[in-house]
Amino acid sequence: MASVAALLTGTAVGTAGAAEPEHLTIDLATDTGVFHGGASGTLYGVYGDGVPSRNVLEGMHVRTVSTKAQDGPQHPGADALEVLPAFVDSGGKDVYIYMTDIYRGFPYQWPGADGPARLADFKEKIKKQVQQVLTMGDHKDNVVYVPFNEPEGNMFGTGEWSYNKTSWLNDPQYYFAAWKEVYHLIKGLDPDARIAGPNTSVLYSQVKGFLQYAKANDVVPDVMTWHELSSPAAVRTNVAKYRQMEKDVGVGPLPINVNEYGHNFHLSVPGQVVQWVSAIEESKIDADLAYWNIDGNLNDSAVEANKGNGQWWLFNAYGQMSGHTVEVTTPHPNQQYTLQGVATLDESKKQSRAIFGGKSGDADIVFKNVDPGLFGTTVHATVQEIPWTGQVGDSAQPLRLADREVEVDADGTVTLPMTGMNEMSAYQVILSPGGNGGVAAEPAVSWRKTYEAENATYTGGGYSKNGPEGTPANVGGFATSGTYNVGGLRTGSDGVLGFDVEVPQDGTYDLSVFANSYNLYDRVKEQGPTNVFLRVDGTDPQELRLPLGYKWVVWGHTDTQVKLTAGKHRITLAAKDPDLGVTKGDAIIDKVDLSLRDARVTAPAIYEAEYATLSGARPDYTHPGASGPGAVPLGKGDSATFWVHSPADGEATVSVDHLGGGRASLSLNGEKLDVSKVGGSRKGTDPVPVFLSGGINKITVTGASGELALDRLRVAPSSGSLKTTVYQAEDGTLTGAAKVTDAYTFASGGKAVTDIGDGKANALSLDVVAGKAGRHAVTIRYSNAEQQPATHYNPDPIARHADLSVNGGPAQRVLFPTTFHFNNFWELTVPLTLKKGTNRLTFTAQELPDFNGDTSNQYDQRSPYAPVIDQIAVTPLTQK
Repeated sequence: MASVAALLTGTAVGTAGAAEPEHLTIDLATDTGVFHGGASGTLYGVYGDGVPSRNVLEGMHVRTVSTKAQDGPQHPGADALEVLPAFVDSGGKDVYIYMTDIYRGFPYQWPGADGPARLADFKEKIKKQVQQVLTMGDHKDNVVYVPFNEPEGNMFGTGEWSYNKTSWLNDPQYYFAAWKEVYHLIKGLDPDARIAGPNTSVLYSQVKGFLQYAKANDVVPDVMTWHELSSPAAVRTNVAKYRQMEKDVGVGPLPINVNEYGHNFHLSVPGQVVQWVSAIEESKIDADLAYWNIDGNLNDSAVEANKGNGQWWLFNAYGQMSGHTVEVTTPHPNQQYTLQGVATLDESKKQSRAIFGGKSGDADIVFKNVDPGLFGTTVHATVQEIPWTGQVGDSAQPLRLADREVEVDADGTVTLPMTGMNEMSAYQVILSPGGNGGVAAEPAVSWRKTYEAENATYTGGGYSKNGPEGTPANVGGFATSGTYNVGGLRTGSDGVLGFDVEVPQDGTYDLSVFANSYNLYDRVKEQGPTNVFLRVDGTDPQELRLPLGYKWVVWGHTDTQVKLTAGKHRITLAAKDPDLGVTKGDAIIDKVDLSLRDARVTAPAIYEAEYATLSGARPDYTHPGASGPGAVPLGKGDSATFWVHSPADGEATVSVDHLGGGRASLSLNGEKLDVSKVGGSRKGTDPVPVFLSGGINKITVTGASGELALDRLRVAPSSGSLKTTVYQAEDGTLTGAAKVTDAYTFASGGKAVTDIGDGKANALSLDVVAGKAGRHAVTIRYSNAEQQPATHYNPDPIARHADLSVNGGPAQRVLFPTTFHFNNFWELTVPLTLKKGTNRLTFTAQELPDFNGDTSNQYDQRSPYAPVIDQIAVTPLTQK
């Protein structure tokens, strides 16, 4: 955690005899190409429309998705043509269809007595896939066909399911002939088709022979693909090696998609992934995060349906870069697990952005050749931290560590000393022109400290110190703070884990417990979330429910608050409590984070307009008294889009700070809000109460008249403006097999409704009352733990769906991601139009057929059931 006090002193001040800090140098005068944004791709990261939400997809700026053939039985969900429309409508570019995933298993189990018979069967399935794509209208232009996946290891390898047990790496004739046949088949059906290949597991030297054959036979792929389950250094090296192959053969240059990259140890960790991002961006290619775990969560970026972890916020920052990249010189060039980064300069915005990370301790971030014509002699620098929050741990927006004006040195350099960095975090610096009277913001964080579980004191039985977990030598393991964790808090245990802490002042402190329980483990299956008991110095007991994950060592966090006086305290987590009860389950603990909840933390979150995603507008840095470096003039139709975090589903007040000059409208998550236009002729603030979904919200301010100088948004939870009414599912009308159950103890009131679905007759209806007609947030508290046995290392949870209709009207299909246990309840908000007075909401479900409607999934990968529904809350989306 970087030290706020020591940040941004303007020049690097060394202590006599101290080691010179490492330097990451950003040369704003050396243009390395147009910003590409290709590292934000995903393999199997999208389950369907809503898992993850369109907010999460668009805000991560996902450029490419590689996913299974429509109706393929490899995994539940992620069907290409069900993913395609929502992805493209959320700003996505290309969906790569793994056509081989129409088969079960890996290696692919394609039927046939011999190679030619197997290929004939595959060609029939390819024909059907292309014909289905051709029904998709304009969306078909966003499809890229991938006919073979890692062919050297399965279809044209040496195993049981190969063509003829001959590897194409040794004798390529059979694969080359198959490539040619399939290429002509696809292009014959869809002349505008784009075809990618050869999609090898690594960039083999034999790929050059493939290019030679493809050129000679006029079957060159439209996109070159291979996998890099290697290192960021290998990305740079292999892209250069491949480009040389192209020159030697006389083809290309082709677009490249490295459509699997990264390892478990890297994914979810901003400080690790930024190193891959820098190599991918430098190479100007597309690349897709590897699929090691569950689909639909953007490769351990998305949490629940609508939340993001630290990795999501890294890609949000990366995707908001613009202009062109500039040269970044690192202390250890092209060496993984060291300080690496990527930077851009957008002359039209007069803004430079850098994201970097991978090192603990101190370093100087040096911008050189800062153009006084663009920036002046003073720059405004904002420094943010994007911390690791676990694979399944929600993250708030990046932490503002520092925001201030810095003089540019006579030689055109700006040096920002970073101290106390965390190698698991990524960091962002935004430079803009300064010296115009802009008001700097306070840091968003004050005192904070991490306490590792392995360093805590354990008493009682059952203790285990687990690890090391993921490391550079064990990239298949999951990242863990300090590489170790502690077990022992479980059913029947008397264990107590004690953390000795020391805090600087009296006050309320935020406490975050990083923990994990494996959802299918025997002790965990009984109750779901493992409960443990927190005390401070033996008093003030609290019961905490710890996060579930899809495997062991998959981290989330449970958050609470404690009151502490200045000085030393012992915070304990125990498996039993004399006042509150006993633990059920089995948990491992990674660490606890403790931070002072002072005015900096409780102040509204600040989102500067000049850092937003702008359309038709550019920042203006000449507004004295503006927050930050300036403001954004919004003419009619111009817009500024902000990605706003909410810790939970509920009311918030969005304060629109402006400097006058016009009016603007507001939209939330793509819906124009029915509120009075914000703005006016003079400087002011317009507070707007809105319902925010837990996690990621897209707020867009669009110029309506005049030219509103938009300064910033400030967002804070609030209450009292929007009335919420809660309805228990068990009080609704049940038909058919739908029934009330008391099996799930964590349902509100101990009751919920199950067995909705398996036919429309089995339904839940609830009558809800709206005080006025219009758009409402309907928040559904649900659970879903349906999961199918997997064919390999990926757990295969199923996203159930409900068809939700209002007053008997057309049903809206809503997808509900896994909650990992039927006794683990999450909330999902759906915006609906209600009439004034009583409205009937009806939930039904039935198993969905395959794309053509002629078959259904034979492996039960499409559930006939809706989730278990606990309660419904209804809130107006906003008020005038």
